[in-house]
Amino acid sequence: MSCRRCYVSGRVQGVFFRASTSKQARSLGVSGYARNLPDGRVEVLACGPDAAVQQLCDWLAQGPPGARVSEVTCSPDDETPPDSFLPY
Repeated sequence: MSCRRCYVSGRVQGVFFRASTSKQARSLGVSGYARNLPDGRVEVLACGPDAAVQQLCDWLAQGPPGARVSEVTCSPDDETPPDSFLPY
């Protein structure tokens, strides 16, 4: 079980990125959240089995069809895992 905090840059707001991330995370059994940041990035906290968290982090590099991801940075995080995945 691990948590990773990711920051996704590019055209990632207004393209259903958070909702798509939530759907992808739930399908992988990952909890956490996705929220828009004032600087135009999306912050994602992903917690769950290592392989599932890595799959979600890999998916973030592409995102949903309308997104244009230019950069994803992820790092380990020691936050207490939430019970579900929330698109803030």
